[in-house]
Amino acid sequence: MRSARRTRRTRFGCGGLVGRFGGLLTHRRDWLIEEREIQAGSPYLTYNARELSSRHEPGQRDRWLRAANDTLDLGLASVYRPPVRRDIARLFASSIAAKRAFLRHSAQPLADAVTLIANALRGGHKLLLFGNGGSAADAQHIAAEFVNRFKIERPPLAAIALTTDTSALTSIANDYGYAEVFAKQVQALGQPGDVALAISTSGNARSVLRAVEACRARGVRTIALTGGSGGKLAPRADLVLCVASTTETARIQETHILIGHVICELVDQILYGARTARKS
Repeated sequence: MRSARRTRRTRFGCGGLVGRFGGLLTHRRDWLIEEREIQAGSPYLTYNARELSSRHEPGQRDRWLRAANDTLDLGLASVYRPPVRRDIARLFASSIAAKRAFLRHSAQPLADAVTLIANALRGGHKLLLFGNGGSAADAQHIAAEFVNRFKIERPPLAAIALTTDTSALTSIANDYGYAEVFAKQVQALGQPGDVALAISTSGNARSVLRAVEACRARGVRTIALTGGSGGKLAPRADLVLCVASTTETARIQETHILIGHVICELVDQILYGARTARKS
């Protein structure tokens, strides 16, 4: 059977309406389909030739079949109904499961990370953040929440994403190799008492590992935000926040940004209490 190229919407609604082909309405009774198959997301709806014959005149029936097959680019056997909503539900469930697993196993390390960052900022120190790709975007996102604000009105907090200065990044990569792009910045900016959030979904990004080594040499405490086994990063960091239930990058990153938001909100709460959130 050829795959479907679907150009008209197919749905089940009140009265069992399926779709309109060749100017004719079609209903659930035109198909050999059971309710349990609909609920299970069965991808194929098969023509009920007997119903078509009884409900439509021969000329109308033939016109309907030709229109349905032309519209959906199929043979006479079936109509394809992509199970998109089922896939959406599965992906949401997978993301939720990763977050719940992290909460079960890592609530205390996350609380420790919040306290570490809050104490550093209270003491006049800063937060450094770095990562690659989507993790670079997370570093910038979280840094912006600290420098501007998250939910409440409060003074800006010192946070620097080491992923934003293209001149520094490209010159370091050109002169010393990409593995040094964050480490060199840590050497320039890191001070004892600072905290670094090192983000790597696999835990094996060389540039992140080198930066963590530089942090240790500079007296900067490190928090690893990672996933799966934690890779080489986990044993090198002072605190580990690992989405250990999955190795799927998307699910890890979705949990990482939730962790980042939790850190932002709770650090604000520790430092500034229950201030009023600004209305958008």
